[in-house]
Amino acid sequence: KRFEREVANLFKEEGFEATRSAQCMGKTGQAADVIGVPYLHIECKHVEQMKLYEWIAQAIRDTEAEGKGNLPCVIHKQNRKDILVSMRYEDFIKIFIAYVKGVSE
Repeated sequence: KRFEREVANLFKEEGFEATRSAQCMGKTGQAADVIGVPYLHIECKHVEQMKLYEWIAQAIRDTEAEGKGNLPCVIHKQNRKDILVSMRYEDFIKIFIAYVKGVSE
């Protein structure tokens, strides 16, 4: 839960209205761990044993259940290591193309 708060705070520092979801209180079913970031369904994992494909599958299932069309991603870290973001290539390329178009205009 601490890592979910940390991730939400990182997004807040960038100007987003991010918070931990009510999922932590058992109220929202397939809700993301962090909400308030447009276009992303964010799952957070701070563990030493990586199960990345399982986590991505969970994010995809939950995103589809929400039905909002958000892009599923997993923000994860191990102790004393950088925070990383993982997602499917097909979702990453959508973000990258939008970024490149915005930079070149």
